[in-house]
Amino acid sequence: MVRALWSAATGMIAQQNNVDTIANNLANVNTTGYKTETNEFKSLLYQTIQTRTTTANGETKPISAQVGLGVRNSSITSQFTQGSMIASESDTAFAINGKGFFSVQGDDGKVYYTRNGNFGWAIGAGGAMTLTTSDGNPVKSSTGANVILPAGYIANKIVVDANGKIMYPDANNNLQQVNGLQIGLYQFQNAGGLDKVGDSMYEVTAASGVALNEATNAALDDSEVRQGYLENSNVQVADEMVNLIVAQRAYEMNSKAIQAADDMMSQANQLRR
Repeated sequence: MVRALWSAATGMIAQQNNVDTIANNLANVNTTGYKTETNEFKSLLYQTIQTRTTTANGETKPISAQVGLGVRNSSITSQFTQGSMIASESDTAFAINGKGFFSVQGDDGKVYYTRNGNFGWAIGAGGAMTLTTSDGNPVKSSTGANVILPAGYIANKIVVDANGKIMYPDANNNLQQVNGLQIGLYQFQNAGGLDKVGDSMYEVTAASGVALNEATNAALDDSEVRQGYLENSNVQVADEMVNLIVAQRAYEMNSKAIQAADDMMSQANQLRR
């Protein structure tokens, strides 16, 4: 009965974490570039409650007698499936169709990666324009430098093609690439190993592998940049609501197991009376 108490308690803790994950998914259902997270579990240690022999001759049993000691969360995995494209009125709204990530310089100077392409042009000294996130963090080009346009360009005339190249009409109204600029797109061997740092940003880890530049790595399947669109989250509300009901019922069943074990222990204590 003591085992039942602790096993059920681990189940309640695990299901609470599951509910927390589902709640976070639902809270970010309209977050640009958000990827749904899945809670995964694994069983704890098993305790052998009988020896492997049951006869005087020492014959082994075909089936062991072991009892589990509960469950715990093993990982919370982000599912990097494609989100739906949502049209935007902004000329600096960019969605990625494919496995790529935008590269952004954070406030701490480190490089982070995101699927959120809600960008804008920041005017700097001398009228130069820098492509930044909505928080003002510079967006990196395919060479790793900031995407900066010299003075004299008009923002609403800038066109970004499917490869992320920055284009501008010349005197004959023909689009020409500006100074070889191209928005950087990067992929990872294991995107699930990226570390989530908030603000829809991810950080490289040993589990994710180094960032692979699509512009220089011919082995990668190139992603497409869609100007005038944003990638919505890939959260499926109906699935999350079903998962929430399942997690809630599992939590209730574990609490019932604790109550049952408590009742059994109470009855055992009353036998001496």
